[in-house]
Amino acid sequence: MLSFGAALGLSALLFHYVFGFAGADASLPLFVFVFLVALGIDYNIFLMTRVREETVTLGTRKGSMVALAATGGVITSAGLVLAATFLVLGTMPLVMFAQIGIAIALGVMLDTMVVRSVLVTALNLDLGRRIWWPSKLDSDAPGDVAHQDSRLVGQR
Repeated sequence: MLSFGAALGLSALLFHYVFGFAGADASLPLFVFVFLVALGIDYNIFLMTRVREETVTLGTRKGSMVALAATGGVITSAGLVLAATFLVLGTMPLVMFAQIGIAIALGVMLDTMVVRSVLVTALNLDLGRRIWWPSKLDSDAPGDVAHQDSRLVGQR
């Protein structure tokens, strides 16, 4: 939702002050919302699945950092390619497609660079093992999860 709101705000500023569009197409918020939420969930699933895998052996804090290091390049690369793909719509002579392409490209870049790499990881680090509530990873005592419940290691 953060990248959606920021993308709409930034694109509205660009459309008005840079490109001189009279207004935005009425369907713009719907299309931007659908694309950004779907793409954001994909990236989030990719990152958090890796965090969960690493948490079993390393604990939530270290697992979050290892997962970010392992998936960060892939998520960033995918975000750059996807943003460039949608930015191509900005070259079309139809204002509606140009607005949708530019807004989604801005949202994908914000989601890739800020939300996934900074905000989601910061939330993991702040909440620690409570991020896994109500799973077994939450119910363990503070410390390394792998040493406290050997059944979790077998599930990996």
